[in-house]
Amino acid sequence: MEMKNKHCVFCKIVNKEAPSNIIYEDELICCFLDIDPINEGHVLIVPKEHYHDVDELDDETLLRITKLSTKLTKVIKKAFNPDGYTIMQNGGIFTDFGHYHMHIFPRYIDDEFGWTCKELDNKNSLDSVKEKIKVILDREL
Repeated sequence: MEMKNKHCVFCKIVNKEAPSNIIYEDELICCFLDIDPINEGHVLIVPKEHYHDVDELDDETLLRITKLSTKLTKVIKKAFNPDGYTIMQNGGIFTDFGHYHMHIFPRYIDDEFGWTCKELDNKNSLDSVKEKIKVILDREL
């Protein structure tokens, strides 16, 4: 984690060095409209400090992001009357921009947003995956 990355567009936004449409900010987080929205009302929540992944966030920042996501969901429902909403984040090499961020956007039945899912071979595969995760989770907790 770094305070600021001079090449990061999100660091530039939170430091007012790049144009944006900020709708909320406090000392830990900044929320602004996505410039390439899935649907109207698509917002991003970013920590003001430069973190790459969710598992790097300190507890206070994580809690602040989570609480704001709940409030923004209510606002999006009132403002856009969607059929639903999506809250998502990517990690690792899929953290486009290299700065942790959470997406929140309204969803509509015909918006065509989605992804494809691979079918698992059988129940044994699920049991194997469950055990693999549980062993590590039990050690981490």
